[in-house]
Amino acid sequence: MSNQSLNLSTTERSTTPTFDDSSTIIDTSVSTVYNKNDSLDKIAANDITSRANYVYSFLAALGFIAACFLLYSFIQTYRAQRRLAWLDCLLWAFCGFQLLLLLLSLHAVAYRPDYLLTTGLGCAALSFTINIASLCGLLVLVLMAYVLTLDPPSHALLRRPGVCMALVILTSVLISLLLAGLRGPHNGLQEECSCFMDLVSAGVSYAAARLCLAFLIPYMFQLGLLIGGCVRQWRSQGRFLSGSEEGPVFLAVTVVVFVCQLFYSVALVRGAQLERDGLSHHERALLSVAEFVLFSGSSASLLLVLFMHRPCRDSLHGVFRQLRDCCRSPGRTQPNRNIIAPHIEITDTLQDIES
Repeated sequence: MSNQSLNLSTTERSTTPTFDDSSTIIDTSVSTVYNKNDSLDKIAANDITSRANYVYSFLAALGFIAACFLLYSFIQTYRAQRRLAWLDCLLWAFCGFQLLLLLLSLHAVAYRPDYLLTTGLGCAALSFTINIASLCGLLVLVLMAYVLTLDPPSHALLRRPGVCMALVILTSVLISLLLAGLRGPHNGLQEECSCFMDLVSAGVSYAAARLCLAFLIPYMFQLGLLIGGCVRQWRSQGRFLSGSEEGPVFLAVTVVVFVCQLFYSVALVRGAQLERDGLSHHERALLSVAEFVLFSGSSASLLLVLFMHRPCRDSLHGVFRQLRDCCRSPGRTQPNRNIIAPHIEITDTLQDIES
């Protein structure tokens, strides 16, 4: 009898879970719920990034088509005049840099919501090239503000397009080298990793340096030149910007690029501040959306130049007119455009004049 009671108590103790087993079960259930919520947050963040990718893909396609029309228009203008005006050269260079930014943004379109997998050296080179193209576009806008303010430019060297382009590219390369040094590689140079255009893990110092060098300083120069031009034209009672064809185009493009650059720079600084505590999936999705907004400025700029610049708009109308003529039905009678107008010449003889 005593043996049966002893065996019964032993069986009860073996089947009853201990305190350690209960805590293990609770921890497992909590971690399972956390992982489930984390997976749901990641899916929702990827959905936001994918939708932004679809919208940007549509804008990028429109921007690429606009760039093709602009290239056609500039070639037609050059063939007709054998030279381009100073502001037209700057506008052509700006459109070229925006097209380069569109092509460089294809890495985001192809891989989002994931990221491009490449070596640290390749990712640094991609970021370096994007910074150069973006800075070149901003510095060309600064040159356009200078030319619109002081027309013609007071300095003889600034009247040469080749010298100006060399100065713009050299300045952009130097600033991009400084930013690349602050950014540094994510891991080893030859180690494969996810590629980010601007690393939030580089710290607040990199984000603040990019904000100042690649955004604030160029726009401070533009603002100073525009204020100086307004004061100069106000004293002479003339028209500033509205008196030239490129003035409204310059203002529209400057405002669009300013808004896109501001949104991306603020998002980058905020992400660098939150990186200390770790970024959530939604915060990383916001950084991806900010990249798409930055590249959308290039598409919007190309579309604005196409529809607001008169020679480009006339070239677009000419292309549509040719397409309309080609698409007409062959059975429809076409007017003969080669009819020679009669030329009547009346000559008076000397006798008629005397009479």
